Amino acid sequence: MPTCSVQPAVEFQRLGLREYREVWDEMRRFTAGRDTSTPDQIWLVQHPPLFTLGTNGKEHHILDPGEIPVLRSDRGGQVTYHGPGQLVAYLLLDLKRRCMGVRQLVEAMEQGIVDLLAEYGIAGERRGDAPGVYVSGAKIAALGLRVRRGCSYHGVSLNVDVDLRPFGRINPCGHEGMEVTSLRNLGIRLSCGELELPLLHHLMKNLSG
Repeated sequence: MPTCSVQPAVEFQRLGLREYREVWDEMRRFTAGRDTSTPDQIWLVQHPPLFTLGTNGKEHHILDPGEIPVLRSDRGGQVTYHGPGQLVAYLLLDLKRRCMGVRQLVEAMEQGIVDLLAEYGIAGERRGDAPGVYVSGAKIAALGLRVRRGCSYHGVSLNVDVDLRPFGRINPCGHEGMEVTSLRNLGIRLSCGELELPLLHHLMKNLSG
């Protein structure tokens, strides 16, 4: 049985701007090849413009993709948009070793975003009926996970200074008419690079309980 009183170490990678499919393939290889001694990792990355559909995502939620590519991923959830200016944290964790369930992981990621927003004077909130983090009803962070053999990959995306117009071409996360916002829209003029360490801090604080 794992010992949960001591949390395992986490390694961090800052990947910059990378193609979604490349990073997705790397996450799957990492997860397939890890064993009980493999350190957990968190990868921070931005992606070029792309719509992704989750495993049960419905294509009718993609209203007008235009020139933006569409890719079906193996994460949970419906459709979302990725683009430069959106900071994505992929959490590659051995949940069994952490004695953590999927719901606990989701709550830790959501609360990490809420705590990060609070640092900049923004009141974020979680919703029981729709995973993610919201500010005055508008979505600012989306979640999507996959768990294989007790290990997670994929994670959470935070809209920092991303172009929000492509969200109007979809029903974000399968919700018609859902408003989407960003830190820039809320008056916080920081880059993804400036937010990487604060985001890591709040994620790790909540993962450690």
